[in-house]
Amino acid sequence: MNPELVVVLVEPSGPLNIGSVARLCANFATGPLRLVAPRCDATGDQARLMAVHASERLDQCTQHPTLESAVADCRRVVACSGRMEARERDHLTPGPALQWLMQEVPGPKRVAMVFGREDHGLHNSELQLAGRLLRIPTAESYSSMNLSHAVAVCLAGLQQLESLPAALEAEPLPAQGDLEATLKDAEALLLEVGFLYPHTAAARMGKLRQLLLRAEPQEAEVALMRGMVRQLRWASRHGKPEEGR
Repeated sequence: MNPELVVVLVEPSGPLNIGSVARLCANFATGPLRLVAPRCDATGDQARLMAVHASERLDQCTQHPTLESAVADCRRVVACSGRMEARERDHLTPGPALQWLMQEVPGPKRVAMVFGREDHGLHNSELQLAGRLLRIPTAESYSSMNLSHAVAVCLAGLQQLESLPAALEAEPLPAQGDLEATLKDAEALLLEVGFLYPHTAAARMGKLRQLLLRAEPQEAEVALMRGMVRQLRWASRHGKPEEGR
């Protein structure tokens, strides 16, 4: 079964852009449009003006307080970014990024393509939630693209995929939310035992997150890791369990 692609806009400030993206979602038959803390009237007259006959996409879009919650039920996440600050990670062009995103693998049916704010894109903490980063090749003299234009380029790339990769014989991947919950438990444990310090925890956990995203542990493996972390947290607070218990 082909994955269902959801388009996620983080803190969009232009209702015309939101309406245009809603229309694109209808043009390319994507899954639901998701908005993270929009900074404008996302379903008002201006948005509907650009959505044209896709107003139902605006009515059906969901709003989320954070990007983490917006992609919690997705098995893979690609973030569109042209920021120089994120260049310590490889950026893929749309073709390879979409090929990876839409690959048929077991796990939650949804995958997500994430786009940032019109004025300054995605924060580093948000980019860390993505398994792959996508950059649209543009002229260096003027690399900034309009939000809806960037979405159009990426969605059009879906039509250019010759065929989706065949399903892999593998165990299911976890939902993004399960991986993040495991990382939060691990961070709490590592802070408690002194491996992490509050002022460096975010940076070091970011590296651990990227390690896990590259490795793509299976759903059962993530559950195993979370169980171990929780038991270690219990042991660090209460001491070694008595033998025979």
